[in-house]
Amino acid sequence: MPITLTAFEASPDRGRGLARDMQVRWALEELGLSYDVRLVSFAEMKQAEHLARQPFGQIPTCEEDGLTLFESGAIVHHLAERHAGLLPEDPAARARAIAWMFAAVSTVEPPIVEWAMARMLERDTPWFAARQPMLEDRVRTRLEQLADRLGAAEWLDGDFTAGDLLMVSVLRRLGRSPLLREQPRLVAYIARGEARPAFQRAFAAQRAVFEGQQSAG
Repeated sequence: MPITLTAFEASPDRGRGLARDMQVRWALEELGLSYDVRLVSFAEMKQAEHLARQPFGQIPTCEEDGLTLFESGAIVHHLAERHAGLLPEDPAARARAIAWMFAAVSTVEPPIVEWAMARMLERDTPWFAARQPMLEDRVRTRLEQLADRLGAAEWLDGDFTAGDLLMVSVLRRLGRSPLLREQPRLVAYIARGEARPAFQRAFAAQRAVFEGQQSAG
């Protein structure tokens, strides 16, 4: 049976490829796997049918051969373990690639998300101006550390892996932020990821959902 992915029927990212099904779409395209997409509305995400797949009422979920998984990082890891192409065969290199996957979602992403959410939801609060420098410093520190580790390399550890896929996806959440522009090596790193044909196909597929909603509206 084909792999089935759930995604927003009307994504709040407005077609920018930031919704978390994007990482899974990208992984599927890198692995050359066909898949179906089940679009769900915000109301449907809170109903029993979807909650049975995703207990927190979020997207994405991925169904393959009777197995249903949630959490984009876990789904990418499962796909990369099951299908050749996103993890090295060498055990040590494979372990390092998986470590970078965890680093992306556990170390680099949290301060970026906290910074972004504060800018979105707290601008009118009395503490916003005082809190922003702290949040920016947290992001800046992680970016500096990551850029130092990347150095002049094309990817984080040898060839492109699922670790790069998740790390690029996380960094894309910064958009054109000055924090990111301070690190030209990371800007170039993101551009290399976005230039990959598999990324382009995944982005176009997600973008088509947004454009379809715009046309219907």
